[in-house]
Amino acid sequence: MEKQPIIVVENLVKKFGNFVANDNLTFRVKKGEIFGFLGANGAGKTTAIKILCGLSSPTSGKVTVAGFDVYRETNKIKQNIGYMSQKFSLYENLTVKENIRFYAGIYGLNKKVIDERMEELLSGLNIQELKNTLIASLPLGWKQKLAFSIAIFHKPKIVFLDEPTGGVDPIARRQFWDMIYDAARNGITVFVTTHYMDEAEYCDRVSIMVDGRIEALDTPAALKKAFAAENMDGVFLKLARKKSN
Repeated sequence: MEKQPIIVVENLVKKFGNFVANDNLTFRVKKGEIFGFLGANGAGKTTAIKILCGLSSPTSGKVTVAGFDVYRETNKIKQNIGYMSQKFSLYENLTVKENIRFYAGIYGLNKKVIDERMEELLSGLNIQELKNTLIASLPLGWKQKLAFSIAIFHKPKIVFLDEPTGGVDPIARRQFWDMIYDAARNGITVFVTTHYMDEAEYCDRVSIMVDGRIEALDTPAALKKAFAAENMDGVFLKLARKKSN
């Protein structure tokens, strides 16, 4: 049975003056799917994510996230999503425990739930002994894993990850993706952008944007077959060259 879409985007257009950042985007994301949203810098990915998170309104088009309309129900969207930005999102001058309490409070969780889930989080990452450690003193890979854990602390329906593994070493990246798989298995839809084409292979489906438009959307296997490419790097290069010719 086909899963119901949790994100529906139809003819999304976003303009900044005469510049078209998102040009008639149409796609759907299924519940529990790991959906890769790829494209070069300036392709329009971050603009689209801001709209999907209820932080910006489209110029035109229909968009619903977790069943809520991006024009009228942005507060409800924000309550049902998690977000981890490309730039590190935790407070460096607070401890691990203080960051968890701070963000959990923003999500509106009560003290009992926060304490229970904090123990689960610290135990799951095996960092109980680091709970009173300042975030600034942690290695980048641990910071990113912790930021992701906090982004889904309130058990959102969808988590948006904008270049989450930038600058992280390959082993930490692989461990981070294990966490993404766990989240998806627990029913959280993962919407992720990445510059690493090998990470595109880990997604259920991938869309590739070029100059504000979606030029390809399918499973990694189907895209490699369609473009006669050995890997997603090859698919991306063929799309970029096609656009430049």
